[in-house]
Amino acid sequence: MAFLGISGMQYSGGMFENVRIVVAEDSNVFTSMISTRLKELFDIEVEICRNFEELQLCYDKSSQEITLAISNINLPGAENGEALEYLVDLSIPTIVFTGTFQEGMRDKLIAKEIVDYILKDNVFAVDLLAESVCRFLTNHRHHVLIVDDSPTARALLSSRLKRYNFRVSTADSGAKALETLKANRDIGLMITDYNMPDIDGFELTRRIRSSIGSHELRIIGVSSSSNRLLSARFLKAGGNDFMLRPFIDEEFYCRVNQNLDTLLQIQAMQPARKSA
Repeated sequence: MAFLGISGMQYSGGMFENVRIVVAEDSNVFTSMISTRLKELFDIEVEICRNFEELQLCYDKSSQEITLAISNINLPGAENGEALEYLVDLSIPTIVFTGTFQEGMRDKLIAKEIVDYILKDNVFAVDLLAESVCRFLTNHRHHVLIVDDSPTARALLSSRLKRYNFRVSTADSGAKALETLKANRDIGLMITDYNMPDIDGFELTRRIRSSIGSHELRIIGVSSSSNRLLSARFLKAGGNDFMLRPFIDEEFYCRVNQNLDTLLQIQAMQPARKSA
């Protein structure tokens, strides 16, 4: 079975073996919808926990690690967010599925380094949740290279991408990035800073594009500069996208997804092109 997600990407069912997903939600309507949808699309059986005690028992009863949790912010027995704190403290990747949302709440959720949050505010909410689940379970297929001479910046981007279950490599210079790309042909996305001492982001992109096209590698340029012309220069050098620091988490993840979705779509067309 193929799932045509909200983004337009297709995901095949039957690919998720040994996956354990726990749903911490007290609404019978939503637990039924989530269970049915994930079973229908991905043949995944979820474990339902309708209160905090059931969530704790669910974790304790099995030695198998929980792959992913889907949790409401408040559960019976944990009306002040204790269930989410519990999952975060256990380092269990968590998608928050909630109908309560304000800007302050969003900031608190992002600070907890959750995988994603989905609002129960439209008819597509469960489909959006299913797509987020599928992305998390399949992101390990993607190898991302981060290029930045700042250890802090590299660590921050690496942490964000690993939170979403991507495979990540890092390089502290343009020269190191070229070596890493040569040694890892499976890298499909590079995120590179503009201002680096040996080879700046523009020149790095130009050198890469002399041998690796956009159908093999997507390149996102980043910069802390206030010069808005940098984006145009980066795109002219062969980049595919550009972002200014500081990033908004949701935009960062969306840009990464869009570029990888485009890469998959292009690669899916390659056999057809060759046979045409």
